[in-house]
Amino acid sequence: MSDFEEAVLNPSLKPHSMSHCLPPLHKPKYLIRAHSHFILMRAAIRPCSSSINSTGDVQNQIMQLLHYSDCYIAVLAYVEHIHGKWHFNEIRAIFSRLYLLQNVAIEIFMANRTAVMFAFPDHATVKRVVNALPRVGVGVKYGLTQSRRMSMASGKQLFRLSGMTQKWQRREISNFDYLMYLNTIAGRTYNDLNQYPVYPWVIVNYDTDELDLKQPSNFRDLSKPIGALNPTRREFFQERYNSWEHDQIPPFHYGTHYSTAAFTLNWLIRVEPFSTMFLNLQGGKFDHANRTFSSIAQSWKNCQRDTSDVKELIPEFYFLPEMFINQNRYKFGKQEDGGEVGDVEMPPWAKNPDDFVRINRMALESEFVSCQLHHWIDLIFGYKQRGPEAVRSTNVFYYLTYEGSVNLESMTDLVMKEAIENQIKSFGQTPTQLLAEPHPPRSSLMHLTPMMFSTVQDDVCMIMKFLSNSPVIHIAANTHPAVPNPAVTTITCNHNFAVNKWNTTYQQQGPPTSFSSDKPDPQINLPLAMDQLLVTNTGLQRRSLGDNFDERIKPTHQSFVTSADNRFIFACGFWDKSFRIFSSESGKILQVVNGHFDVVTCITRSECNLNQDCYIVTGSKDCTAMVWMFTSRNQAIIGDNGSLEHPTPKATLTGHESEVICVAVLAELGLVLSGSKGGACLVHSLNGDLLRSLDPPKGCLSPELIIVSREGFVLVKFDQGHICNFSINGRLLQNVNHRDVVHTMILSRDGQYMMLGGDSGIVEVWRSHDLTLLYTYPPCDSSIRSLALTHDHKFLLAGLGTGCLLVFNIDFNKWHHEFQEKY
Repeated sequence: MSDFEEAVLNPSLKPHSMSHCLPPLHKPKYLIRAHSHFILMRAAIRPCSSSINSTGDVQNQIMQLLHYSDCYIAVLAYVEHIHGKWHFNEIRAIFSRLYLLQNVAIEIFMANRTAVMFAFPDHATVKRVVNALPRVGVGVKYGLTQSRRMSMASGKQLFRLSGMTQKWQRREISNFDYLMYLNTIAGRTYNDLNQYPVYPWVIVNYDTDELDLKQPSNFRDLSKPIGALNPTRREFFQERYNSWEHDQIPPFHYGTHYSTAAFTLNWLIRVEPFSTMFLNLQGGKFDHANRTFSSIAQSWKNCQRDTSDVKELIPEFYFLPEMFINQNRYKFGKQEDGGEVGDVEMPPWAKNPDDFVRINRMALESEFVSCQLHHWIDLIFGYKQRGPEAVRSTNVFYYLTYEGSVNLESMTDLVMKEAIENQIKSFGQTPTQLLAEPHPPRSSLMHLTPMMFSTVQDDVCMIMKFLSNSPVIHIAANTHPAVPNPAVTTITCNHNFAVNKWNTTYQQQGPPTSFSSDKPDPQINLPLAMDQLLVTNTGLQRRSLGDNFDERIKPTHQSFVTSADNRFIFACGFWDKSFRIFSSESGKILQVVNGHFDVVTCITRSECNLNQDCYIVTGSKDCTAMVWMFTSRNQAIIGDNGSLEHPTPKATLTGHESEVICVAVLAELGLVLSGSKGGACLVHSLNGDLLRSLDPPKGCLSPELIIVSREGFVLVKFDQGHICNFSINGRLLQNVNHRDVVHTMILSRDGQYMMLGGDSGIVEVWRSHDLTLLYTYPPCDSSIRSLALTHDHKFLLAGLGTGCLLVFNIDFNKWHHEFQEKY
């Protein structure tokens, strides 16, 4: 009996009638578990001569298919009614979800950053499905155990067990990321428009030419819901609540909601697929122009004076400028004043949509919002969401927007059940309540980082000299205290490497120190200690990557990458067209990976946490890039179905007409960027789909360096010294012509700052969004070949052409936006 046949016969794994959420529900589909994957198929299947036409004989018909193995393979490959197939080894997280306020759904997050949501007939089916899927919990991001029990945990349990609130209090994660975490565990999802993530309005001034983010009057009072900010409106809603008389419907302040499918579609009406979804909702026509989202200032005014408008925002207001641009030239019609509705009108203090999103995001991350955000969390996710505190806060919505208000499973009146379902779909759903007590505030910036208000330290902290004198072309600073052996790994042009121990307790005292491998001084307090094998001059063979490199390939910092725990080094450029994985402890080759048809020219990895799987992306002279999966469990590149013997790429990225010389990957957005010699800079998905080409200004012939920010912009250095800033959707935002021959560029974790260095021997700090030079470090005695930042962003490391490693002090706070005046 086959694995698939056994799965079908096992009653706990039998096909379940269910619905696939977003787009809207269609016919019943069937979720089937096989040995290494699960399949979603519709009720009508036509493999060869067999067919399934009704729910009653589905299991018998599927069993008939299993007796025709060739036909079954054909079904998986060709039949249009099969909706999707997902491999178990691609699943990274499973969350239980509400659908129509019933606990009958799950959402599965995949390695390629896609997610799929399924709604089942009842909660018992949800449990059976979760038990049939891999034991991944809700992933590793929140520090929770990976168990099926965790996948079934409530939002309150996830909130209590994870340490994300403490991280937010310590300012280890941003306000935006913390709000996304709260939305996620409270059941908000991009896969259900009725439960779309909700974010707050934070700015109230949309009229002046300048916006001062140090002026409290420009910020919203986050302790009040959007409907209670205007005192007159608040009195109106309170009067409605107090005078309400109905035997079956409890009193409420608001008959509408701050988040509905219609509101979300109206916000995103200019962006596909939301434009099409809006048309489907409206019977094929756009709404009246006066009701179409056309002005940010007007939208704010509406939700301050209109008793039927209490909308909050969606996350895209803080990262997606394209939502304000009518790039597809839709005809939204004319307003009553005769004005044509096109692009969204920006406030005077924003030059364009990119400027608005940037400043709006700065406001969200500002100190004023940081100190007040816990009040808004109390209203949306916390103890002011329900009960007496909600009444006192003017924060009570219609009862059918709350979880637990109705049990659809037990209803026998089908007409009434359908009416209630339509009510829930149309008029909003309140997130799952996460806590029943006040949310703790964020710690003050002054309390956490008093050094930012002290005098500036010396630029240079220490200098380390390697005896080989070979240029230091690659630096990897995995210095987080959670890493078993925090270290700075350096690789030189002669393919030797060093694992230099990082002092996590270092506090600078006195002037900068110089230190070389032939004169170690154990009494000196230094942030970095040279690799002991180099200091003692023993076991040097354990610090070599060999001599099998193709002489045509000049090694650069793009020729190597290390794992997050410092245990493995990935290297490319070998004559046999492979890339290889080395042990950083022994220097031994652990895996040789072949796949390209010519020499591999560049390599990079996706961002990841400790002990987490990551993507490896390689570029080659064969004009392609490839995406590979490195698993922490196997400590190797794997192939299809988790094979270690024959590692294969997850995707092959095509479109280049010449050798690929630089690559970058951002797994959080599911994107790979690659540049070819004398050719294009292309953007692919992790699945291999070509999305777009980045078109630079005239004179920019060949991309040489690419870095990408999780905030959604791409910085590309071209051969003639041009540095261009693109949006992730391909729009050129800014460009400068740099006079130096730049060898290396890196970004700060938040993407606000770019550090670069080149032949001049000068390290520079630039502001990313407008490419403004902020700071220049003292010149070094040779070229800058590589750069890296420590995890706490307090030190900047630079590898020099003379074989030196410099450790600079760096303080991003002095360039932080809150120390600027106005916008």
